[in-house]
Amino acid sequence: MTRYVFFSGKGGVGKTSLSSATAVMLAKRGVRTLLVTTDPASNLGDVFGQEVGLEAREVQGVPNLFIQEINPGQALQSYKDRALAPLRAWFPEEFVRASEEKMSGPCTEEIATFDQFIACMHQPDYDWVVFDTAPTGHTLRLLELPSSWSLHIEESAQGSGQTCIGSVDALAASKEQYDNAVRALQDPKTTTFVFVTQPAQIPMDEMLRSSLELQKLDISNQIAIVNGIIPEDERTHPYSSRRWKKHQPHIQELNSHFAGPIGYMPLYADEVKGIEMLEQVGRDLEHATRF
Repeated sequence: MTRYVFFSGKGGVGKTSLSSATAVMLAKRGVRTLLVTTDPASNLGDVFGQEVGLEAREVQGVPNLFIQEINPGQALQSYKDRALAPLRAWFPEEFVRASEEKMSGPCTEEIATFDQFIACMHQPDYDWVVFDTAPTGHTLRLLELPSSWSLHIEESAQGSGQTCIGSVDALAASKEQYDNAVRALQDPKTTTFVFVTQPAQIPMDEMLRSSLELQKLDISNQIAIVNGIIPEDERTHPYSSRRWKKHQPHIQELNSHFAGPIGYMPLYADEVKGIEMLEQVGRDLEHATRF
């Protein structure tokens, strides 16, 4: 059974670093792991020092680890190419162009991105799939899509038989995959959702709101990681001491309002980049969480 872990939170809190470290940690245990970014602004390629594309690629120097990027623009083009290929063989170019124009709206891009997301969730070759997601609002929309899109297919089947990307008949097989995705996301034995935050008011408020939104979607297996904590041996320094005093009330507030496990990750002196640094972060992460 494939297991899933999602990392999300406000932009700039360290999702990519921690999701990458988690993926390296899992791969080092000998389990086949896929790390997927759904964040258009992700620097996943810089973290690993290699190119990331729409197809999964093996990470150099880390056996069992593969990385992949879901880029909305590339996903849309790939989807349109697949959908239009049969038409090109039978219809004039004017008809194909008209069909392509109808597939250029936000609905098509959304479902094309989600199809890539679904494909990553249905990867029997991997024991774990780790998602480095876009900032929280975008992520919530992505996670809401299985239910909303499945309902759209049902309603279209009872009405015109058409969706924003074509006939319901062409999507019948996909609906089963969407329903399976919903069940997987809601199963605490299968899916863990990790909120990454920093010890500050704005990212923590956003995290707590998003936690409640996920609970409404029946996604209950949630963990919080407070990233960038001042290390204990640095707290006597005048500057670090002031920072630590500002962090403490926010940490206490999180403990009062978040029901799930909470892990704490230190502020690193060096940039989290390269396999050696990711291994160090992974060891700290293992101590801080239940992974």
